[in-house]
Amino acid sequence: MPGRLAGKRALVTAAGQGIGRAAALAMAAEGATVIATDRDARKVGDLAVRGILHQPLDVLDDAAVERAAKQAGQIDVLFNCAGFVHQNTILTCTDDDWDVAFALNVRAMWKMARAVLPGMIERGGGVIVNMASACSSVKGAPNRFLYGTTKAAVIGLTKSIATEYVAQGIRCNCLCPGTVDTPSLHDRIAANATAAGSVEAAHAAFVARQAMGRLATAEEIAGLVVYLAAPESTFVTGQAIVIDGGWTL
Repeated sequence: MPGRLAGKRALVTAAGQGIGRAAALAMAAEGATVIATDRDARKVGDLAVRGILHQPLDVLDDAAVERAAKQAGQIDVLFNCAGFVHQNTILTCTDDDWDVAFALNVRAMWKMARAVLPGMIERGGGVIVNMASACSSVKGAPNRFLYGTTKAAVIGLTKSIATEYVAQGIRCNCLCPGTVDTPSLHDRIAANATAAGSVEAAHAAFVARQAMGRLATAEEIAGLVVYLAAPESTFVTGQAIVIDGGWTL
């Protein structure tokens, strides 16, 4: 029986680990032809054994973004997953932090979407899924000033694209996860270990934010990516969909 994404071509950024990798695998399992990209080519090379196409891509390189879109050919689904979590407040955020975060978390999504949109418009349809966060315009979080600011911008970017191209059959939504068990989170846990007293204490503090008493898995978030790319979500656009284990209750 064909999968829900049979005949579709999907491009995923930051597919080397975490949510991006899980989404690439989940869409491939549903029959999509997936192009997994990452700045570190080594992280996506092993996906070839799963039948997934792969290529290096630094989303901060405008020329590379344009080349990747052209080489990919038809793109039916774009999952903009690349991003970075700065830990800071308005008083500790530096100019360099600000520039890096907006370049990666917002500008890169703009450039990726702009690169694939002409083809989607020409074919009369397509899906863009952006990675936002529950920490955004949805909810504030301590020590996440810059991250929350950029992810609020992603929600605005998403709604703007959805509004502009809804009549051309293009849908654009974004995900607003809570805390997800990924290599990126493990890095933040390690960074917080000294202040928390131990790695275990830092991990427990992240878990404690979740009303369900556990972290999300990358596969749980990937399931929502598949839904937003699949035919059953064709009436869904411009939405910031919260998947946070009750963090914002």
